[in-house]
Amino acid sequence: MTILGTGRASGGISILHAIGLGQGCSTGIGLETIVKLTSTPVPIDSDKHSLLESVVIIWNNSGLPLPPSIGWKVTSSIPIGQGLKSSSALACAALLALNEATWAGLSDSEIVDLAVAAQRHSGCTISGSMDDCWASISPGWKLIDPTQPASKSVLLTGHIEEGHAVLIILRGDRKEVSFDKFPEQSLLFERALSSLANGSIFTSMSTNGMAVAAAIGDDEALRICNSAIASGAISAGISGSGPAIAVIAFEEDATILESHLLDTGYNVISTFFSKKEIEEVI
Repeated sequence: MTILGTGRASGGISILHAIGLGQGCSTGIGLETIVKLTSTPVPIDSDKHSLLESVVIIWNNSGLPLPPSIGWKVTSSIPIGQGLKSSSALACAALLALNEATWAGLSDSEIVDLAVAAQRHSGCTISGSMDDCWASISPGWKLIDPTQPASKSVLLTGHIEEGHAVLIILRGDRKEVSFDKFPEQSLLFERALSSLANGSIFTSMSTNGMAVAAAIGDDEALRICNSAIASGAISAGISGSGPAIAVIAFEEDATILESHLLDTGYNVISTFFSKKEIEEVI
């Protein structure tokens, strides 16, 4: 078996849920998916939505070159179905592997457009998760308009200072989420967007998490987030549509806070914000 190409993409956490106001913002974290494109098929157990098949279909439909026989080898530290952008990371990493293998020379924005199309084709997302795809392949945060092509989608962008720890609370399997009540939380989402526009990223994240929790009726998430902030966290909120909760702390406070979070009875992952080299958005 020959490795034809390799792609790497990061998981992420939400700053602003795209369903709330039609604009989304996520940022990458130090959990990663690595996809290797192989010359022979390899069984894949962790692709519930057949996303890799959709990646190949979208790639082929775009008129891009495809090796005559391919397979996939996937390794990932991103928990699946938790709101940590595992699908976006898988799609982007697979497309980056294809890009390397075929010398297609695609830009980041072209990779994002294909990843969005593949996720929509597979049915694993409603919006296409454009903000999550940008977070998967570039550092910092980007406020995204998903109605635009990726090359024109970035409304605001910024970077998060070093010295912060990201603690992820994993709360079991995802429950079915209805988006019907998101409009009822428009004032909270608008407050989150205003904080983001003013550069108050962590305030935006907490407010967004409060809005999402209220919209989906997740009272436990609200209690955990309030307790985390009372115990020294800078920010805490549901990531994506949950169930994972992202808690931000200063690095020197992370160990004590992690001990407190473990008292919830859930598993906790300690990681950091993505530190990839900054790439120009074309």
